[in-house]
Amino acid sequence: MMAKYFGTDGIRGRANSFPMTPEIAMKVGMATGKIFRRGDFRHRVVIGKDTRLSGYMLEPALTAGLTAMGMDVFLLGPVPTPGVAMLTRSLRADLGVMISASHNPFEDNGIKLFGPDGYKLSDAIEAEIERLVESDMSSQLVTPKRLGRTKRIDSVYDRYIEFAKRTMPRALSLEGLRVVIDCANGAAYRVAPDALWELGAEVIKIGVEPDGYNINENCGSTSVGALVAKVKEVRADIGIALDGDADRVIIVDEKGNIVDGDQLLAVVAQSWSKNNRLTAPGIVATVMSNLGLERFLNSIDLSLVRTKVGDRHVVEHMRKHNYNVGGEQSGHIVLSDYCTTGDGLIAALQILAVVKKLDKPVSEVCRCFEPVPQLLKNVRYTGGAPLKADTVKKAIEAGEKKLANSGRLVIRASGTEPLIRVMAEGDDGDLVAQVVDDICDEVRKVSA
Repeated sequence: MMAKYFGTDGIRGRANSFPMTPEIAMKVGMATGKIFRRGDFRHRVVIGKDTRLSGYMLEPALTAGLTAMGMDVFLLGPVPTPGVAMLTRSLRADLGVMISASHNPFEDNGIKLFGPDGYKLSDAIEAEIERLVESDMSSQLVTPKRLGRTKRIDSVYDRYIEFAKRTMPRALSLEGLRVVIDCANGAAYRVAPDALWELGAEVIKIGVEPDGYNINENCGSTSVGALVAKVKEVRADIGIALDGDADRVIIVDEKGNIVDGDQLLAVVAQSWSKNNRLTAPGIVATVMSNLGLERFLNSIDLSLVRTKVGDRHVVEHMRKHNYNVGGEQSGHIVLSDYCTTGDGLIAALQILAVVKKLDKPVSEVCRCFEPVPQLLKNVRYTGGAPLKADTVKKAIEAGEKKLANSGRLVIRASGTEPLIRVMAEGDDGDLVAQVVDDICDEVRKVSA
């Protein structure tokens, strides 16, 4: 059965429109409360959020649903998504909730859910939540005496900063590094600059003035122009761009060049391999990662295992097959020695540790391989299933034959928007562009 509410990363949509309404949020709170109410004792839930205006609407709605099911709610305020995952475990909570639409504009919002182990929920549990949301849960409400309580946790920032700092090698200082940090006017606007400063760096911060509307607006990991300009202006050693909920990171080197998640994975994989820190002979990434990354890893006797798009799929494979490094080209970097989900700040700190250890410019450290030409285009559709059309299938088959052994082709439907994503890569850039355009044209024809 196709999911009605959950996409590739929780529930997401336009704020105050289905499914991101107070009514649905309250029902999601009730459903998750019922599922995670597993004994005759006081249960607890932690709720974090980013800086979107609609967080003020969704937070009390979720709280109402959860307390109605007898769950005690601990409000964390603005905190990175990985902070919620970490505090779910640290505070021995039965459930963690993050209110965020990640890198989306402020008009959107979302709900991400974590189990007591700090990992995102399985497909089976998400399906059960959807079933309950669609049902009458009035008979499941607790008695007045068993209603949950709500309190705000004041030590969130200090807890997360100390957690982040402990992931760095002992006695390693960032002194001498000039770092520009762009927090996307999002959840990490306080903790990320403070953590970097406490580790010794000279910190220049941008994207740290959230007003409820400006999250991800011309800033952050999906819009690095301001960061590039600031790095050049202040002659910084490195620029770090987080997204709205700080679970992904993009780096800018001292020359203003952008370093994506694939290059960051290469840096960590090579460093950890040399230090015998890898728990498996390779790393996990998605079908979207560049072929150049795979070739580089093979050259140092490491493998690249690919999963479906979404950091949850990466984490599931890591857990099942004992990998401790994984991530996405978009900047989700999962280091399971420290985190149960992507953490932009932790990943950035690992890169900084390598930079300090090698004593080389970021432009040298973070250019492990030359990416092969890769092109991704999105085609919006209004209904139906374009990928099932015969003409589209034939275009895809023709594209695969043209690329043969010199490239790859990945076509998929977006999990959060009505888009068909067409990606091709290969050694011949002109051929890659032709293949993508031919498929997009056929998708548009059947979507018109």
